[in-house]
Amino acid sequence: MPAGTDALTGDVLVAAFWGVDIGGAITGYFTEVSGIGSESEVVEHKISGSGAHLDIVRKQPGRLKWGDITLKRGITASMDIWLWRQQVETGDVTGARKNGTITMYDQESTAVATWEFTAAWPSKVSTPALTADSNAVSVEELTIVHEGIKRLT
Repeated sequence: MPAGTDALTGDVLVAAFWGVDIGGAITGYFTEVSGIGSESEVVEHKISGSGAHLDIVRKQPGRLKWGDITLKRGITASMDIWLWRQQVETGDVTGARKNGTITMYDQESTAVATWEFTAAWPSKVSTPALTADSNAVSVEELTIVHEGIKRLT
């Protein structure tokens, strides 16, 4: 491992923006990404015995679950997110399933981490309340579900 890249001496990675490519259907930059990860259900197995440890609860990993990924970006003229979601709305879930990548970029636009996910489809698309008297950027939000994710770099 190169010097300075381990958890004790390396710098933490700082994200400036996220690049997303979902099977060529959705490509672009997002300002916020959440839900990258996995967890295992915990199965408790109760064991009764004799001696000092009469009752023991052994915990084992159960079913693996993947978190839903939520992506946020300012609304643009692009209809890509809405068209992808429309596939699911019309019942074409098989056609909507896409593999993709999420790449984290630092302030110098250098890719610093990449994740790859499989068989994703959009479960939700939304925008906040839109008002004409606000100067805030309107943000659209995309939630995707998938069947696995792994960190590549």
